[in-house]
Amino acid sequence: MAEDNITRGITEWYDRYSDSIFSYIFMMVRDYQLAEDLTQDTLLNAYKKYHSFEERAKPKTWLFSIARNITIDYMRKRKPISVFKDIFGTKEDTNPLPADIVEVRETSKELYRALGNIKQPYREVIVLRKLNGFSIKETSEILNWSESKVKSTLHRAIPALEKQLTKEGFLNEKTI
Repeated sequence: MAEDNITRGITEWYDRYSDSIFSYIFMMVRDYQLAEDLTQDTLLNAYKKYHSFEERAKPKTWLFSIARNITIDYMRKRKPISVFKDIFGTKEDTNPLPADIVEVRETSKELYRALGNIKQPYREVIVLRKLNGFSIKETSEILNWSESKVKSTLHRAIPALEKQLTKEGFLNEKTI
């Protein structure tokens, strides 16, 4: 009976959070297929460790902590240059107009490239806070940092990302 509850809980979490976990991982590894695999690993790991979930944290925060750890473990095993290769997979969307798709892909490509060229802590805090919308407290729980470290890192990360985007010619100094 308890096994059924775990399966139901993980299934519900999968339905609610798998897309945002995938997006987070994809922003870190920039490889569509790998992000899918690591997302599945995250949810499998959550299933295995479900009994250790303490309801002090929200399920989403707990899952993102697992996703971060799995992604970092993977990245440690790989050479950094191969992790940040410029391979961009995209989910197919038939609703937007072709011109819109090209514009979004180009913008995403520039953002992914710029994020890939800033320090990993900066990239993590930007992805969690600005792209996934986690609060400072939730981000600190996921990264296992103090809230003040999250704030100060974000404060340094935004200008670093803007500088990188400008350096790569995506932003000109007048748009900043």
